[in-house]
Amino acid sequence: MTKTLHLQKLSVGTETVADLAAWQNTKRAQAPDGLPRHITRMWPKRTDEVLAGGSMYWVIKGSILCRQRINRFNEYDSADGVRRCAVVLEPELIRVVPTLKRPFQGWRYLKAEDAPMDLPKGREAEEPLPATLNAALAEIGVL
Repeated sequence: MTKTLHLQKLSVGTETVADLAAWQNTKRAQAPDGLPRHITRMWPKRTDEVLAGGSMYWVIKGSILCRQRINRFNEYDSADGVRRCAVVLEPELIRVVPTLKRPFQGWRYLKAEDAPMDLPKGREAEEPLPATLNAALAEIGVL
């Protein structure tokens, strides 16, 4: 049986999960199937593990705040003629327990056991803690 593996990516230019949703809604209009995509230069080598139930975990303002199930990978030929990878995502943004994450470039793999848990039902609309408070709580082991 294939283990599930996730991807994580910085959501550059967004301040909130709502900003990410709004940005994807504008991009979704450009996709023939209506599903949001993230275009990336590198193609994951561990596609079988990612497609075995993996999600894209989005880092917004220094914390993982939400995830989206990964539907598939498509080839994408950019205007400059370079073959790229389109990570095709399900439209639903699922809020997760906010988890601090340092900046990184590109995307990274995220093991299933290291992935933040989904927020319990009824807490999805809660605003995340301010970054400084979140960092202080993580430092003392509360989060």
